[in-house]
Amino acid sequence: MKKVEAVIKPFKLEDVKDALAEIGITGMTVSEVKGYGRQKGHSELYRGAEYVVDFLPKIKMVMVISDEMVDQVTKTIVEAARTGKIGDGKIFISDVEKIIRIRTGETDAEAV
Repeated sequence: MKKVEAVIKPFKLEDVKDALAEIGITGMTVSEVKGYGRQKGHSELYRGAEYVVDFLPKIKMVMVISDEMVDQVTKTIVEAARTGKIGDGKIFISDVEKIIRIRTGETDAEAV
């Protein structure tokens, strides 16, 4: 099993969610996060004073999938989230050792 974490632009959330649903991914956790990388934030004017917004709003999607789905899921996220502009996001993939569904006690693949 793999954990896929994707950090994307907020306005791309519905596109990515719909694209993942088309390939059978229906379970995910979504969080509103802030961050920066090469995009470096931007300057804004507020009441005549200029200030720098370092952290930009992003969406973090987390899902646990089978090893066989990793390539398809990452390809789908990249295609749906890409705008071609700086700040499109990143995808992180890591191994998952164990999964336990709290309600039933099911483990691993049955718990997903």
